[in-house]
Amino acid sequence: MKEVIYSEKAPKPIGPYSQAVKVGDTLYISGQIPIDPKTNEIVGKNIEEQTIRVLENIKSVLEKSGYTLNDVVMTFVFLKDMKDFSKFNDIYSKYFTEKPPARVTVEVSRLPRDALIEIALIAQKT
Repeated sequence: MKEVIYSEKAPKPIGPYSQAVKVGDTLYISGQIPIDPKTNEIVGKNIEEQTIRVLENIKSVLEKSGYTLNDVVMTFVFLKDMKDFSKFNDIYSKYFTEKPPARVTVEVSRLPRDALIEIALIAQKT
């Protein structure tokens, strides 16, 4: 059974997709960019600030679904500039401290609303 998840504490989708979809014990979270859910505006002028906003948005969707960051098994990270990798990684490592998930990180030419970062993920209850 497919269940659509929506959290008021995360940004509203900017297109025809759900914030997250739960199927069985698996949660799929759509790509999150650094949008402040209260203002619907991109926040942060640098990769560190934008990474924090994205991960806080992700935490909100996870919590609404009854999951935590510890349940995340795979992340897909899209960076506008791979030169930001080490700064991004410093912030990311503070959120995933124990048994970090598998991860793909790629540089892309452009992201929605000219964000510097986007993260999508899969979480699994065991």
